[in-house]
Amino acid sequence: MEHTGQATQAFDIAAMLVVAAALLGYVNHHYIRLPHVIGLTVMGAFFALAMMLANALLPGITIDDWVARLLERMDFTETLLEGMLSFLLFAGALHVDLERLKRDWVPVLLLSTVGVLISTALVGALTWGLGTLLSLPIAPIWYFVFGALISPTDPVSVLGVLKEENVPASLQSAVAGESLFNDGVGIVVFTILLGAAVTGADFSVAEGARLFAIEAGGGVLLGLVIGWLGFRALASMDEYSLEVLITLAVVMGGYALASNVHISGPLAMAVAGLIIGNQGFAHAMSDQTRDYVHKFWELVDEILNSVLFLLIGLEMIALAPGRGHLVIGLLAIPIALIARGVSVGAMVNVVPGAKLDAPGARRVLWWGGLRGGISIALVLALPEGTARNLLLAATFAVVLFSVLVQRATLGKVIERLQARHLPALEPEPAEPTVH
Repeated sequence: MEHTGQATQAFDIAAMLVVAAALLGYVNHHYIRLPHVIGLTVMGAFFALAMMLANALLPGITIDDWVARLLERMDFTETLLEGMLSFLLFAGALHVDLERLKRDWVPVLLLSTVGVLISTALVGALTWGLGTLLSLPIAPIWYFVFGALISPTDPVSVLGVLKEENVPASLQSAVAGESLFNDGVGIVVFTILLGAAVTGADFSVAEGARLFAIEAGGGVLLGLVIGWLGFRALASMDEYSLEVLITLAVVMGGYALASNVHISGPLAMAVAGLIIGNQGFAHAMSDQTRDYVHKFWELVDEILNSVLFLLIGLEMIALAPGRGHLVIGLLAIPIALIARGVSVGAMVNVVPGAKLDAPGARRVLWWGGLRGGISIALVLALPEGTARNLLLAATFAVVLFSVLVQRATLGKVIERLQARHLPALEPEPAEPTVH
């Protein structure tokens, strides 16, 4: 009976989050009319701020206690860090065109691997220095955990803007590819650093490299196998409802298998998504099936991101931020931008003559490096304690700035860059679509 009660509680919480996301989406669509992700973020943020203000000004109201009790009933580590991330990465992988990515695959690969490590180290070092100045009571390793969770970027958020501004498809694919791969790499780095932080063991670069090779390498190999099996199954039929179900089985079954053999499930799902999003769409699906699969996974991605933005808003209400949270949150924004700029500048210059080496493309990669659902899911999966509360505030600030400022102004930035760096950002001639 206890298990049934827990399942009922989980369903109630999920129902509350989905209903809240639908209501906020309805209000935004009819009255505010912002793009859905921006509108939901704005409304969620103002809702969280309003609740925090009411909690602070009205002594009889204990909203933070009620929200805290609600959140205690959720198992963030299992729900977010593992299962939900696999869905997000598979959905993101379907948008990456590998053919378009071929020319700049070296700088994209460097950005999503070495660039993530540079960003993680730089964010960790700068926030460690900030924490020392503020006398924050957390161990240094937690600052590098924050560096790992804030370094991955969100491909889906920025792709819509790039398409609206008629940016070359090759640059769109590079942005999507880099975001997808750095998500997978960032999650592996985060998992390794989090393990060291939780156990209190001294972090060893050699041991970290060994664990990275096992988790990342195993995840890539499993993703190749599962993606190929999914592709073969899709190619053997033309039944859109069953083919959508097969893609869902690839993600859920693939994640369960990866979890049991202790390799990176999210990275495996990213690779499987690349295979199905390229080979599967081109050679194994009819136009009708392709349309259904696209729409299904876009809906999954939007629902999960909506829920994540609401969850971090609820966490901020329960946190009731103090001075230390506000300071680290505000200063985390320029730190994240600096780290992103350094990693982009260092990596794209490694391959002279690549399209990403152009000044306009570098600026798009820097300012378009938006943080979103992945970073939120990772920070929500941290264990309870002082470190989690501080990193929640920092992540909330960076993601809020990313969605409200960077995404909202990216279109204007691209327009100015197209005027100043036209050869790098001029639209490419359309290519015939081959199915």
